[in-house]
Parts: sequence; structure tokens; C-alpha cells
Amino acid sequence: MSNGKDLSLTHVAVLVGDQDQALEFYRDVLGLEVRQDLPFGPMRWLTVGPVSQPAIEFVLESPDMAPHEDAAKANRARLDSGSMGTLIFRTDDAEATFARLSAAGLRVDQPVTDQPYGVRDCGFLDPWGNHLRFSQPLA
Repeated sequence: MSNGKDLSLTHVAVLVGDQDQALEFYRDVLGLEVRQDLPFGPMRWLTVGPVSQPAIEFVLESPDMAPHEDAAKANRARLDSGSMGTLIFRTDDAEATFARLSAAGLRVDQPVTDQPYGVRDCGFLDPWGNHLRFSQPLA
């Protein structure tokens, strides 16, 4: 039986409305690499991740990947309301990241700000309302 010390995080699901658009956004705009893109029964298993972290993958999950119709309906309602999750990335330069992503047309959620908990960060929204934060540790 596991005591929890042998556990490690491998996948995080990110709810998106369209997997093709999500692939373009997360790969081409954010710069993540495609890890897997293959049929998954009647669906598609699509994952991306940071180049520097090969052990972590973000599943670009469509609402219909839910285990049953009630959950799929709830996922569609979450998408419609814009009430999504959060991904926090570390960056070496919050200002440069903010400039690059602003120039790419991302919706700004928060400009670069020094936080009392020791990071300089900024925030954006992906096309489905997921919060994307980019944090630079303060020296």
C-alpha cells in the first residue's frame, strides 16, 4: 500500500472548448511542446507540456471526455460561464513574458506586479477562461 511518498504528478487536465484551437494556442502561442496526440476511443488524447519539464503533461480536455453525460454537461456549463482553472508557470523574466504574450493578443488578467509572497508575476486568460500566471521569483 502506498504511503504517498512514492507519488508524483504526471498529468493535469485543462478544460478547453476546441482541441484544435487549444493545440494552436498552447503550442504556437505559449510555446509548449506536443507530447501526445492520438485517438482515444471516439475522442482524442492530446497533451502538451513545458520543454524543461518532460515529466508533466497538460491534457487538453474537451467537455465530452468526462466519464458520463452529466459530467460532460457540467463541463460545458463551466466553459460557458468562463469559470475555469489556473496554471502557474515559472519564468526568468516576467516583463519579457508579459510583453511577448500581450503582443500575441492574449487577454490580460493582471499586468506585471510584485507580490508580497516573493514573486513578480502577471496573468492572462486562455481562449476558454483558464487563468495563466507567469511568476518570476524575486531575489
